[in-house]
Amino acid sequence: MSDANILSYVTFVYLVSFLFYLMMMVMGKTSFGRIATIVTLIGLAGHTAGILLRWIQSYRLGIGHAPLSNLYESLIFFAWTVILLYCLVEWRTKNKSIGVFITPIAFLAMAYASYSPSINSRIQPLVPALQSNWLITHVITCFFGYAAFALAFVMSIMYLIKKGNESKKENLFVKLLPRPAILDDLAYQMVVIGFLLLTLGIITGSVWAHSAWGSYWSWDPKETWSLITWLVYAAMLHSRMVRGWRGKRLAIFSIVGFCCVLFTYFGVNYLAGLHSYAKT
Repeated sequence: MSDANILSYVTFVYLVSFLFYLMMMVMGKTSFGRIATIVTLIGLAGHTAGILLRWIQSYRLGIGHAPLSNLYESLIFFAWTVILLYCLVEWRTKNKSIGVFITPIAFLAMAYASYSPSINSRIQPLVPALQSNWLITHVITCFFGYAAFALAFVMSIMYLIKKGNESKKENLFVKLLPRPAILDDLAYQMVVIGFLLLTLGIITGSVWAHSAWGSYWSWDPKETWSLITWLVYAAMLHSRMVRGWRGKRLAIFSIVGFCCVLFTYFGVNYLAGLHSYAKT
């Protein structure tokens, strides 16, 4: 079985996982939650196997590089980091309600990857700018940072839902969400993790840019929006630590920050720049 077939199956596994999490939230049956976790772990295992198989196949073709070089491969890896981090959070918190919000992100990333042009889904030689040992370090730090921001984003959405229904009679779905204070702290922790990883990603990227293009910083659209995203989250952490902001204001800050992440990831691919290879 090819890596593309495995990853296609994984896409639908995440959809099934979401449906079981949703049934748990709507019907209140913990058995559905346990099944959802098992299905998610199966999806993660298959996802890991698909990425490793693609990596091995690249060596068999004489190309030999990590599957992180184009939009298709980055979407696959982003979905993997999101699910991996979520599984760690679920294991730590023993709360499965986050799954109903995070699994759709992984599913949509995988589904979008499957609609990439066929040339993107094929294993291709690296363009000269990507032929560097910094590729793996830079991409891993950035995408784990993005995954942490994605978790902070869904926790902020959950916070707003929970907080907005406190004065009303809560339905079962809302009752199963963690308390607002817990969601606020979890979102903050995810932002801290994401901010540190994004910082490392920007540093490794600048070192890589110097070796590839002779300059640490070129104000390329990708670099500029990475800096904007970093500044948004830096302002968020400053507001929390110095001004004591919590709750709704921080949740909105987190949502705005993740919108910046999405534009940094997708939007700049349509702008001319040194990172334009990301779309092909």
